[in-house]
Amino acid sequence: MRSLILIALAGAAAQLVDGGIGMGFGVTSTTILLLAGLGPATASAVVHTSELGTTLVSGISHWRFGNVHWPTVLKLGVPGAISAFVGATVLSNLSLESAVPVTSTILLILGINLVWRFSRLRPKKTSTSRPHSTPFLTGLGIVGGFVDASGGGGWGPISTSTLMAVGREQPRRIVGTVNTAEFLVTFGATAGFIVGLWQEIVANAAAVVALLIGGMITAPIAAWLISRINPTLLGGFVGTTIVTLNVPKALGWALPHGVIVGLQIAALVLGVTLTVWANRRRKRHEREENYEGHHSSPTRGGSRVVSSTEPNGSAASSADTAETARVGASAAGSD
Repeated sequence: MRSLILIALAGAAAQLVDGGIGMGFGVTSTTILLLAGLGPATASAVVHTSELGTTLVSGISHWRFGNVHWPTVLKLGVPGAISAFVGATVLSNLSLESAVPVTSTILLILGINLVWRFSRLRPKKTSTSRPHSTPFLTGLGIVGGFVDASGGGGWGPISTSTLMAVGREQPRRIVGTVNTAEFLVTFGATAGFIVGLWQEIVANAAAVVALLIGGMITAPIAAWLISRINPTLLGGFVGTTIVTLNVPKALGWALPHGVIVGLQIAALVLGVTLTVWANRRRKRHEREENYEGHHSSPTRGGSRVVSSTEPNGSAASSADTAETARVGASAAGSD
């Protein structure tokens, strides 16, 4: 019972993260499940089975709000589903000793990706009507699907981050399309785990339900959270936590305990420092943009409008000049 409560809390925490930054459910929940004692393959199987429900609901919701580009869903999701099936099959056939470093290394890399993504001030991208090429989407789907299944998560950090960086579509359409395609990827991964780990999935059916319930409980909070929480802080701190927690299992087989502890401390300090620095830089950038917007000088008919901050003498002089010009124009018209 205690383990089921922990799994439900993992689902709740993962859903809050996913709602706050638009990604991270699989990465966060898999990391917590590994800490709770589940094996890598079992943890990934539990996560993907529970995600069948959450991704289906998410995809339908995005479709109803017009956030889905269906050609991209198919070009991205179908290769991703096939690759996820392969990744799940590979992970299912790895021994526990081999699977733990592999999965933890993938999670470690994804955590670094989150810290990097949310610690840099990205220039604003303007969407274009030029669609992504089929080979590009196919390759992205293959990489994202395999990593998602074998690492217990990663579809969002890989696919969403890449498409956001390219910037050929509106952010809401990117998130909606990637989330809808994730249902296909989750279906492929779950099918692979059913083939290789059917007995483990049945034995952990309660864990699947607990993870799903935890996510469903906090889903409304996550929807409220996304419009209020600072994504830079949340994404950076979550990425830092994932990196710190996965360092021992990813590198413990090759490095002594003292070095591992030192790496954890370094990762924690560096991640927090980058996140705080990025947040301050983002706020400063927003203040500068607001300042420029409020103090820009609009024009009317090619003539500058005098700002209220100018000295009264200048304003009066401008008014006198305008009045003189008006009188002169009237006189010329009467002639």
